[in-house]
Amino acid sequence: MLYLWRMDHFKQISTFVEVAARGSLSAAARAEGIAPAMIGRRLDALEERLGVKLLQRSTRKIALTDEGLSFLEDCQRILAELEDAESAVSERSAKASGHLLISAPAGFGRQHVAPLIPSFLAQHRDVSVTLNLNDRVVDLIGEGVDVAIRIAALSDSSLIGVKLADNKRVVVAAPSYLRRRGVPRSLDDLAGHNCLAISSEGSQRGWTFRQNGKNVTLKVGGNMVCNDGAVLHEWALAGEGLAWRSMWEVGSAIESGALVTVLDEFAAPGNDIYAVFAQRRHLPLRIRVFVDFLRHAYARPEYWRR
Repeated sequence: MLYLWRMDHFKQISTFVEVAARGSLSAAARAEGIAPAMIGRRLDALEERLGVKLLQRSTRKIALTDEGLSFLEDCQRILAELEDAESAVSERSAKASGHLLISAPAGFGRQHVAPLIPSFLAQHRDVSVTLNLNDRVVDLIGEGVDVAIRIAALSDSSLIGVKLADNKRVVVAAPSYLRRRGVPRSLDDLAGHNCLAISSEGSQRGWTFRQNGKNVTLKVGGNMVCNDGAVLHEWALAGEGLAWRSMWEVGSAIESGALVTVLDEFAAPGNDIYAVFAQRRHLPLRIRVFVDFLRHAYARPEYWRR
């Protein structure tokens, strides 16, 4: 009985929205394939149940009252959410298909996206992938990118970001370097060390720390600079100096003891890893399953200890 009561209420609401959209009872009746009198009875029942007049009706036209206009907005939102829910359920039972264009930072993509693609495609055989690796911020909409991996907080409100994993930057060095040059205990000590810095478009990037409750960025010095983070990683492993790197890159080397972290008490807030995609009413299933695949892979603690 409760089910029938709710279905009757739903029919009244959907009829009200249909009449408002089409502008007349007869047009709504033709769309549903029923008599106009049935449409009228549903509207009468709805207004009686709510205790307000929603529509001013004449033989030729209808007009929404103020209460009707407000109620219509709520009804349209509810029906749209219901449609989205039904679409989501249908898509979960469907197979992901189509082409997926993915963008990722070169170093991270090479190490933590590209190796996972074959396993993803083995699970979703109707999907194909193009993976573009570069370190610039791509225009997702302008370049037709389905999903971009970014290691930074989301700032563009026109995009949706899903956090894939925590990440922070740490200062690391090989034990051989620290035995030779000593362990830095304060940020001032960096001036006496060979800092392996990364450059971008001809300018050297600073290192960011947290000191006295504030973020501070320091210009560091050394005799080796490169625009490729993987090279800095190799130099650090070889004992050439200190490097400021992301945990996604150096975590396994720290785990094995090949690198040691220093100045941990000055570490800045995390620079986390996100999957970013354009806002869409119905997100293609291939994007959703790929983002979920990465998120579940990165959620396993053993993944980062490989």
